Amino acid sequence: MKRRPEILAPVGGEQQLKAAVRCGADAVYFGLQDFNARRSADNFSGEALPKTMDYCHERGVKVYITVNTLIKEGELSAVKRAADTACENRADGLIVQDLAVAEYAKKRWPDVPLIASTQMAVHNAEGTLMLKEMGFSRAVLARELSLSEIREIYEKTGMELESFVHGAHCMSVSGLCYISSIIGGRSGNRGLCAQPCRLDCSVCGRDHALSLKDLSYIKHIEELANAGVCSLKIEGRMKRPEYVAASVSACRAVLDGREPDMEALRAVFSRSGFTDGYLTGKRDLSMFGYRTKEDVTAASDVLKDLAALYEKEPQNIPVDMVLTAEEGKPSVLSVSCGEISVRAEGAVPQAARTLPITEEYAQRSLSKTGGTPYYLRSLKLIAGEGLMLPSSQLNELRRSALESLAEARIKEFEKRPHMPLKAPETPSEAPKPGKGETALWTRFESPDQLFSGCPETVILPLHRLAEDPGCADRARELGAKTIMAEIPPVVWPSGMERVRRQLLKIKELNITDAYVENLGGLRLSKEYDMAAHGGMFLNITNSEALLRYSGLGLKDCLLSFELPFKDMEETLSGADEKGAVPCGLVVYGYLPLMKFRACPAKGRNGCGRCSGINKLTDRKGEEFTVICREKQYSEILNCVPLYAGDRRRPHADHELLYFTVESSDTCRKIKEALIEGLPIDGRRTAGLYLRDLL
Repeated sequence: MKRRPEILAPVGGEQQLKAAVRCGADAVYFGLQDFNARRSADNFSGEALPKTMDYCHERGVKVYITVNTLIKEGELSAVKRAADTACENRADGLIVQDLAVAEYAKKRWPDVPLIASTQMAVHNAEGTLMLKEMGFSRAVLARELSLSEIREIYEKTGMELESFVHGAHCMSVSGLCYISSIIGGRSGNRGLCAQPCRLDCSVCGRDHALSLKDLSYIKHIEELANAGVCSLKIEGRMKRPEYVAASVSACRAVLDGREPDMEALRAVFSRSGFTDGYLTGKRDLSMFGYRTKEDVTAASDVLKDLAALYEKEPQNIPVDMVLTAEEGKPSVLSVSCGEISVRAEGAVPQAARTLPITEEYAQRSLSKTGGTPYYLRSLKLIAGEGLMLPSSQLNELRRSALESLAEARIKEFEKRPHMPLKAPETPSEAPKPGKGETALWTRFESPDQLFSGCPETVILPLHRLAEDPGCADRARELGAKTIMAEIPPVVWPSGMERVRRQLLKIKELNITDAYVENLGGLRLSKEYDMAAHGGMFLNITNSEALLRYSGLGLKDCLLSFELPFKDMEETLSGADEKGAVPCGLVVYGYLPLMKFRACPAKGRNGCGRCSGINKLTDRKGEEFTVICREKQYSEILNCVPLYAGDRRRPHADHELLYFTVESSDTCRKIKEALIEGLPIDGRRTAGLYLRDLL
């Protein structure tokens, strides 16, 4: 392989940490008590962090700390304290999702590497380049990419790339899943996913239609390394330590040229086995699976053997020693480990009563390094004639020298400098202008949904505008003044050229506004000199993230629909205070709950005669629409629409009606109901707007 990648292990608690380090991980990642994407794990407190960091750093293991959830306005001060705690304790990297955290860390701790969480949904070269320009050091790629797509991203960006190599497959692209929050009030973007996708649901007569087998790319490690991946990430911060031991050991075996124990790995945890479908491009029904009774019982056969892998501290760090024993001088033991050398002084050697000290005699004491990660690789003895050191003194020299070595190795990870905090700017005493009338925006799935008297701002999918040049004119004839092209929120590298052709086409039609919902889309809009308007999938939940997006070129932006109205009020107030771009909110729509590349409605022979629209039924009998997006990805729409037109809501700069499956007449009626402040016919939900976001 071109270069040896690191093994990055998940750590949910102290036992998992020992399993990871003792089985050969090069790096670990874990969260503090709050603001991490696995808040239900044991995690680590700030008080325990120094000892934990010392343990890892002495053994040459890097530590990446996760601060990778979305942040509400009222949490900004607390999350900054969490980032400070991580960086003060010598974190080797900070894994983040929210741009407010990224911007703070970059300014306050400029020498701490920023790692873009997979929750940022970066899945193409354009998004990766955007991260690079923003000061990120590494990107954790979306799980859905193929090997050739990973290689393309690396070749186009040169960015450090981290790829999942083993563990659970989310059905949805990470960061674009809202099913747990909308259905159960527990947000995956906030670290509390309840995994409703693992419950039984059916589509096209198949059960467990949203449950994928766990991914395992362990046998593809060399290919990943050659494609540019520098970090092999194992998923599983909620898993038991035996799982960590098995997965780390399997990765280590491959890197060392040995055969991995895949049977033990499958036994300790799997969902009907493993899949490499995304990496190999075989995205078919064989990727789907769920945890069976047999999967659960298989673990009992391997737990004891796996626990034995990390029961004792392995001596796997070589040290070279030089023992000097000269007449009339204190004895000296010098210990070298790599470029680090330390020395310890002991007692003055005694005259030998029988036999003088020999190298063999000294080695018996100096090689007793049990309880430490070191082993004696070589020993050189420099001794005067007829001198002797008792074994007790040699033992004391060894203990003292190895303690000094541990301290020296830990000091290699020095505390990084931080920038002084600036005093908050005093708000201007001049009265701020009040918000004007709220503008109404409408997003249509198809030009067939357009109606007379439609709002002045109309959003249409990019491919609709490119394929039907006349639809923009029809929208203008029906009342639209601004036409926005919706750049798909998911554009795989293999589909990027098609999107670029479509952007060139609409530029010829004088459409100069783009509706973007991903960093890759934002970079594309800038490349094609289009005014960028931010959509709801950017997951903006606080004013500082909004301000950062303002700096990246957004003209305005929708706040996340996961944000309750009471938190939205705080965010809007903060945005006004800081001078961020105008903000909007979604007031109607069958909310997209998931976006996925492995379509559950695909037949055994592929797409067949699929119309592109299917129905998924959950265990309660609720029906959800599954829509295919140009055979690039599919998404599930909620079974009932969000509607807030008859509710008291924050005064935003604009409000969005998000139409997908509705008829033109239904679209018109909903717009009229919103303007009148009336309810709509049929079932509806207020989503999270009137609830607490956990």
